[in-house]
Amino acid sequence: MNNIVALSDQIVDWMFESLFTMKNSSHYLFIFNPAADKGRAARKVEWLSAFLSGREDSAMVTTTHVGHAEDIARSTIVENRCLISCGGDGTLHEVVNGVAGKGVKVGILPIGSANDFIRTLNPPNSSNLGISHLFNALSRKVDLGSVVFGSADRRYFINSMGVGFTGKVAKAVKGAPWLKGELCYLYALLRVLVGHRALQMNIKITLEDSFLEIHEPVFAFSVSNGKIEGGKFRIAPHAELTDGLLDVCILKAISPFGFFRYVFKYLNGTQINDAKVFYCKAKAVELTLAKPDVMHMDGEVYDNIRGKIEISVCPQGVTMLV
Repeated sequence: MNNIVALSDQIVDWMFESLFTMKNSSHYLFIFNPAADKGRAARKVEWLSAFLSGREDSAMVTTTHVGHAEDIARSTIVENRCLISCGGDGTLHEVVNGVAGKGVKVGILPIGSANDFIRTLNPPNSSNLGISHLFNALSRKVDLGSVVFGSADRRYFINSMGVGFTGKVAKAVKGAPWLKGELCYLYALLRVLVGHRALQMNIKITLEDSFLEIHEPVFAFSVSNGKIEGGKFRIAPHAELTDGLLDVCILKAISPFGFFRYVFKYLNGTQINDAKVFYCKAKAVELTLAKPDVMHMDGEVYDNIRGKIEISVCPQGVTMLV
């Protein structure tokens, strides 16, 4: 009898604890990165905090170091929770890697430098809607890119990845905190062009119904899920977030200063019609580097990458608020 009473008390305690937790849990968790936009996002912490203070369904947590957004996202996965990435593509990259395949809804408050992915996710002129629309947003499952490299490390990208030229540009952008926006990308582009040379790559591409291989020096290698990279460059003009495919764009060997004639083509997405550019939709790509180089995923830099890199699509890998 005493055991039954004790068990009943435990059940009651559990019920009260569960109700308390449900009442105090937030349906929307805003993960705010004050280091976004070269640290300028920190100015908006008080603004966001004040906005959310009157909402019982929302809470905010501020990141303190690289990788923190991913840790927060992974540790706060609960049913019906929406995680809002407050930062740029790098912050979104971390959040997505924390919840990939978990069914958690992810929203974007774009306060980073480029905010490339949201330009594909949302229709034109809708990237600056503010915050209120997030609470009434619909959800949409979109594809992710998966990258396996090194000692079986797996990372996901939601917008794009690149090896060599674009990796070095991303690294140069990170190294220029005093510059902002398009000026920063122009500086990085010019700095990288001075010393960049085509890199020997062995590339195996799995198409929808066939395979092909490329074995030659490559000036720029990119695989995209979204259309835009670097603010305005339409690296993958035909990319679709829900087609179950990734878009491969390869610029074959050219001279460094010969790249200038491609800049306007990349801005307009017309580089895919150039004889020196190979463009296709693929299920998977296997890349083998002859020498170590720099890789980026969603603008986040992975240095000294060597050997085999396996890239594949994860159809409907994450649910986004749109």
